[in-house]
Amino acid sequence: MRLIKKYWPAIVIIVFALLAGRALLTPGYFNMHDDLQMMRQLEMEKCFKDLQIPCRWVPDMGYGFGFPLFNYYPPLPYLVGEVIRLVGFSFVDTVKLVFLISFIFSGIAMYYFSKEFFGKIGGILASVFYIWAPYHAVDVYVRGAMNEAWAFIWFPVILLFSYKLITGRRSLVTERIVLLSLSWAGLFLSHNLMVLIFTPIFAVWCLFWIWRSKNLVSSIKYLVSSGLLALGLTTFFTLPAILEQKYVQVETLVNGYYEYIAHYVTIGQLLTSRFWGYGPSVWLANDGMPFQIGHIHWMLSLVIGGWWLVTCLKKKKSIIRNSLFIIPFFLAVGWFAAFMTHSRSTFIWQALPFLKFVQFPWRFLALVTLSFSFIAGFIVAVLRKLIPKYYALCAAALALVLVAFNWNYFLPEHGKMGALTDKEKFSGAAWDLQRTAGIFDYLPRTAKENPKEGQSILAETVGGKGQITDARQGTNWARFQVAADKDGVMVRVNIFDFPNWKIFVDGNEVEMFIPENERWGRMYFSVPKGTHKVYLKLYNTPLRSVSNIISLTVWLGLIGYLMLQFKRGR
Repeated sequence: MRLIKKYWPAIVIIVFALLAGRALLTPGYFNMHDDLQMMRQLEMEKCFKDLQIPCRWVPDMGYGFGFPLFNYYPPLPYLVGEVIRLVGFSFVDTVKLVFLISFIFSGIAMYYFSKEFFGKIGGILASVFYIWAPYHAVDVYVRGAMNEAWAFIWFPVILLFSYKLITGRRSLVTERIVLLSLSWAGLFLSHNLMVLIFTPIFAVWCLFWIWRSKNLVSSIKYLVSSGLLALGLTTFFTLPAILEQKYVQVETLVNGYYEYIAHYVTIGQLLTSRFWGYGPSVWLANDGMPFQIGHIHWMLSLVIGGWWLVTCLKKKKSIIRNSLFIIPFFLAVGWFAAFMTHSRSTFIWQALPFLKFVQFPWRFLALVTLSFSFIAGFIVAVLRKLIPKYYALCAAALALVLVAFNWNYFLPEHGKMGALTDKEKFSGAAWDLQRTAGIFDYLPRTAKENPKEGQSILAETVGGKGQITDARQGTNWARFQVAADKDGVMVRVNIFDFPNWKIFVDGNEVEMFIPENERWGRMYFSVPKGTHKVYLKLYNTPLRSVSNIISLTVWLGLIGYLMLQFKRGR
């Protein structure tokens, strides 16, 4: 009973999160746009079994020619998924549980952030708004955007711990530096693009509290320390992902279907439409996807904005501390983010060329959801002032109305799961589809064009006669035996070339080359007459090695520090 009394807000939030993820607790699987979640989890598991840690190259994707997936794609949700796999869950259930965790922890994160300003009831209400926002349902049930769903966890805690670091007690500075750095590390390892659009919001947030605290030097020192720690923790991923982009065709991420100008949203889609579909994002009103801010979300934001404006004009004392900043700040962020989804914002997209990597302007709905959900907690402070005896009851009623209004959004297509097993997903046509999907995401530059068929054999002779036997392939290695009938027989390995693949024949490294007529970027080498053992391995580039060492050192140092603090009873 004591635990229930102490943690009842968290229990309430978990219940609301489980309701949002109720379909994820039922047997089966569901259709989604990014239907590679099980494949990515499988590839992560293969890396662990193969001791390729951190995982960078996966063997089954890219038409089976391999792919540098996790050299560029944030791995955190799949690392969590691997822990769930170790417990014994199937791949089907693992993916659903990782989605469900994103609902639960994003709600809890928003609760602790908003509670800091609006109290427990306000924190719970903001949390329910955050979980039950329509775009949150889009990310999980329509798009299947695992990494973006996980980004929702980190926005509130980054804002919370930065606020506490700047304005809190100096005795807790070290702990808050660590918590802020871990939160940023979580975002870095969850979704690169969300870091891009969230960072300016974070910067303005910090600048205000630095100004209020009148402690410029110390605050900047603490924030820089936390940032450096976060970068150290994530260097193994962030540095190669940024500096090794030259090895893959990143232009395919911003051209054609992925060009931002084709994915603006109309005002009607944002504010008035109740359309809900599971189709693709296409030109303007022809969309098969829903892009609602949420009727209750945006209407309540206007009510709160009106109340704040009247309070300011009447020069009344604020009913919560710092509301003269936080309410207009999040109103401005929310509505500006909504503006960024509309074609009228094109001049901003053109002025900031790096924004093209966001691909879909409607991704800014994540910031709309963050902002309008947070300030929803402010209505509790208003209700407490107007009807002090019934404010909690009114807040509960508002939460239930929101859930009822958005209930049918938080379901998979057709409202139910389809029967599916791991074996069915990883065999036949379903397996072939996952191997070939996403080929343009990180196609190595050595490939002049994407393959037209999947890999069927690991290696073959293409110049002279020879025989390939005893072929075996791991995640970042392969071996086979080749028997050549003459000197100079050319062997083609059906794996994409990518730095730092090395080929060894009978233990000696040989030169790898790509002929002019090779369109798919596969590796070639020649062997002398006779029977030879061939071994290939993808080694780390110096950049990857240094990045791994930096992150390992920082992680070990942080763990050692935390263990020392625990031993001291802190």
